Amino acid sequence: MRMITGLVRILIVCLLAILSRECIAADGPRQRSILVLEEADFRSPFYSEIFAGIRAAAKPNGKSHTVIYGESLDLARFPGPDYEESLVGHLKTKYAQRPIDVIVSIGVTSAKFLQARKQDIWPTAPVVYGFLPDLPETRALFLPNTTAVFARVRPAQLLIAARAVVPDLTHVVLVGEAWKNPLTYGHWKQDFAAEMPDLEVTDLSGAVLREVRSHVASLPARSAILTSAMYSDGEGTYYSPASALARVAEGANRPIIITSETFLGRSGVGGFLLRPEIIGREAGEVAMRILEGEAPSSIIPFSGNNVKPIFDWRQLKRWNVDEANLPPGSEVRFRQPTFWEQYYWHSVIIASVVLVQALMITVLLRERRLRFVAEVEARQRMSELAHMNRRATAGEMSVSLAHELNQPLAAILINAETAQRILQNPAPDLGEVRDILDHIRRDDQRAAEVIGRLRSFLKRDPTERRELDLNATVGEVFRFLSVQALTHDVELVAEPSPADILVKGDKVQLQQAILNLVVNGMEAVAELPDERRRVVGRTGLIDGNLALVSIADAGHGILAEKVTEIFKPFFTTKAQGMGIGLSIAHTIIEAHGGRIWAENAPSGGAVFHVSLPLAPAR
Repeated sequence: MRMITGLVRILIVCLLAILSRECIAADGPRQRSILVLEEADFRSPFYSEIFAGIRAAAKPNGKSHTVIYGESLDLARFPGPDYEESLVGHLKTKYAQRPIDVIVSIGVTSAKFLQARKQDIWPTAPVVYGFLPDLPETRALFLPNTTAVFARVRPAQLLIAARAVVPDLTHVVLVGEAWKNPLTYGHWKQDFAAEMPDLEVTDLSGAVLREVRSHVASLPARSAILTSAMYSDGEGTYYSPASALARVAEGANRPIIITSETFLGRSGVGGFLLRPEIIGREAGEVAMRILEGEAPSSIIPFSGNNVKPIFDWRQLKRWNVDEANLPPGSEVRFRQPTFWEQYYWHSVIIASVVLVQALMITVLLRERRLRFVAEVEARQRMSELAHMNRRATAGEMSVSLAHELNQPLAAILINAETAQRILQNPAPDLGEVRDILDHIRRDDQRAAEVIGRLRSFLKRDPTERRELDLNATVGEVFRFLSVQALTHDVELVAEPSPADILVKGDKVQLQQAILNLVVNGMEAVAELPDERRRVVGRTGLIDGNLALVSIADAGHGILAEKVTEIFKPFFTTKAQGMGIGLSIAHTIIEAHGGRIWAENAPSGGAVFHVSLPLAPAR
């Protein structure tokens, strides 16, 4: 009895341990696996991109983690039963403790290998076939519990591309080992005969590379070379397909039609190209659907969107090919931009510089002729330029002003419509109507204030010096720019002096000078992070008899060598600037007997200071 009790305890402990492991596994992400079997070397560009596409399709989705294994069968370079038998033993040992949820088979050779050996290694794993032509012979390779994404360049498509490049085509030369494989190009002879009955075909698929290079160097005029993958020179040396194509193209005297996107740019003119990254992505997406629970038998094999007509612009020019002859939907790569496309911004900048220089020369010559003009006339010119600057500024703020006006106008309309409906009642509530009329009057005053500020800013009255409260003058500028600042997500902060600061000057001109400084600060912080989008305006006294206005921003500051130049006419560091805003501010302040200067703040950003003489005491 004691022995039985001990056994029961041991069984309970084991059961609890198993359940705890399952609970831990349930709490964590579930790991799934995909095995990619490629018929050639993963290191080749084509198969490397296929693998990259599969990996992109199997990115973690947060619910589970997918492990991707890859194996290069490389049976084309290592044929024979001994290698295949050793490969089976290697895979069985390697994956004995690694359960495979889905196999993605790439290529015909890989499909043949699975047909013969899958039962020995992964008997229950479903299979997604990729990079196969849709032919009866390839469908015969399919095992139960499988599906496929087909990828194939048809022989007829090769002829379409060749005739687009050589419109009077009469002769083609076949280069590459795949032409010998009926499971790659099917029965190309019948396809060619149906497409071009009189076409002369030279089949070099069985020739060694040395003979191919010699033959393609002296082809007749109306010929084209149709290529497929080559892996060796036939005499014991192996190449990557791209390297083999480059060796064929070195001496070829006729255009080469290619079949893979990875060959483009290696002397091939182009054609209907297999897109390996898309091939891998499509196969990977189907594999993920199976991992999510779909049965392979419910996914009908389909032709993917993995072939596209793509051509090399440089080769088109070399062979004088008219792009209008290319198949519909063709993509042309490596196009050399025209001079205007390549140097558009350079040309625009040069033209702008020349235009600005011409404008500067014109202005300077005009100023030289007008030196004898009286100071009054010079001030009038300054006033006109300042007025133009105000109009330009108001134009830039038109959207903000319209937004500010729309709010009271919309409220007026709503209140008026409400009052109209109330008055239509047999016994209207006149008290409510009076309240509505009060709201209408209030909103009308709000709109009038906006228009009044704009009219005051734009008016072109003669210069009139009056006693002004500098705190109020700066505050009006900040209120005028508040909507524009809100639109650009910039915080405007006014910090007035506790005491009144009275100066004597023209209100509109002083407001314009301060507005130019504030707008300059807003532009300096417009592209910065939120916490630095801030412009601060302060007023105070210095030396006891001077009023001071400081406009500070948190931008990148001013280069030390530019501090004395920024107030010069037409000097600007902005791509769209004219360089007159600070110059106008400088002119206005000096005309009022004041001084304007700029410096960099210790905490970062620029600070513009304006000092003005105080109004005489009464």
